[in-house]
Amino acid sequence: MSHPRFASFTTGKRHAYGLITETGVIDLSARFGARYPTLREVVEANAFDELLEAVAGHQPDFPLSEITYEIPIPAPEKIICVGVNFPDRNEEYKDGQAAPANPSLFIRFPRSFTGHDRPLIRPPESPQLDYEGEVTIVIGKGGRRISEADALDHIAALTLCNEGTIRDWVRHAKFNVTQGKNFDATGSIGPWLVPYKDESQLADIKLETRVNGEVRQQDRTSRMIFSFRKIINYISTFTTLVPGDVIVCGTPTGAGARFDPPIWLKPGDVVEVEAEGIGLLRNTIADEVF
Repeated sequence: MSHPRFASFTTGKRHAYGLITETGVIDLSARFGARYPTLREVVEANAFDELLEAVAGHQPDFPLSEITYEIPIPAPEKIICVGVNFPDRNEEYKDGQAAPANPSLFIRFPRSFTGHDRPLIRPPESPQLDYEGEVTIVIGKGGRRISEADALDHIAALTLCNEGTIRDWVRHAKFNVTQGKNFDATGSIGPWLVPYKDESQLADIKLETRVNGEVRQQDRTSRMIFSFRKIINYISTFTTLVPGDVIVCGTPTGAGARFDPPIWLKPGDVVEVEAEGIGLLRNTIADEVF
């Protein structure tokens, strides 16, 4: 049985959210918008099951062709990304160092992401737009100094991320990557949220990134250096996690920067990030238009 899929989208000029089915969209915001204005409030109230029960047996309100996907949580307080979280990825650095004891982290802004089936935007400042496919978790229950034992209880949902990066801009300064990770609409999140039910959903997810149909990245979450439990525990040590926070959990080896010569994304390319039990996040590439 497939997992339910909750998406944020626009239809016409209206921002909305709904349940994605094989034949269309059941508009949940039209029914529940007064109580839960966005999926962030749905997440905070742990209301996925309530919404599912309310529309059981309903037919779609409109076809998928009438929606434009947005990032699932429209205004998260935090988007925190894990830098190096697969063994082969650590070896890519060729610095002879073992995997560190703690995760490398950085922050992205919501504006740096776009939704499923929308173009990633290559800015005029650099041609070095790269892809990074990642499994992503959304926090449902907030907290500070969350123990590893309790960490998974704080997850509301799973989604996917293409953590698009402007490679030369991550090396502009001595120790930071912020600017290369935050060009507008260079990455994507989506297509939807899959509610989290139990640890089996996370234990051994196959994650794959394809460019124009060619497999570039492939690994499994069972091989992550830092587990989902550790990531939540570590981040919540220094910042209070709140409902709707988004944590992007690391990419496998095989990004375009690691080819010789590097292979950057260009207009006309199609990038797909796919993970078992979550779905497929697809984006094209376009140059920024002024």
